[in-house]
Amino acid sequence: MPLLEAWRDIRRRAADLGRQLLAAARESQATRLLPTIPGVGAVTAVSYVAAIEDPGNFRTSRSVGAWLGLTTRRYQSGEIDYDGHISRKGDNRLRGLLYEAATVILTRTSARYESSLRSWALKLRERVGFKRAAVAVARKLAVIMHSMLKTGEVFNTSAGATV
Repeated sequence: MPLLEAWRDIRRRAADLGRQLLAAARESQATRLLPTIPGVGAVTAVSYVAAIEDPGNFRTSRSVGAWLGLTTRRYQSGEIDYDGHISRKGDNRLRGLLYEAATVILTRTSARYESSLRSWALKLRERVGFKRAAVAVARKLAVIMHSMLKTGEVFNTSAGATV
C-alpha cells in the first residue's frame, strides 16, 4: 500500500507539472505560434523557445540545425572526404523532441494536415529510409520554427518545405 500511495503521489505531481507547462505555453506568444505546425505540441514548443531564448542569437535560421547537432559530421583528410552521422552537439532533449515531431509528420499526420513539408518528407523517406528522413525533417523543423519565431507568422502549409 505505501508503494501504491507513492505512485499515486508521483502521478498527481506529474499531472500538476503538465498543467503548469500548458499554462506557460498559453501565456507566451512564441509558444502559441509553434504548435500550428503539425506534430509540434506544447512540450516541444516550450522546450524550443527555452533553448533558443532569442531568435536574434542566430544570424540565419539554417544555423539552428547545426547548433542542435542535426547536421552531418564531415571528415576530410587528404583525398578522403565523407559525411558521417549527425554531430549530436547541442541540446539532447530538444533534438529528441524534434525527432519525435518529425516522426509524427512522417507517420501519423492525416491528409487533412497535408503540407509541402509532409510531401517532401514522404518523398525523402522513400529515397533514403525512415530514420534519415526523420533526422532531415527534424532539422528542417528547427529551421522553420526559428524562422517563425523571427517573423511571428504561423506555419504556412504551402511553403513549409521551402524555408
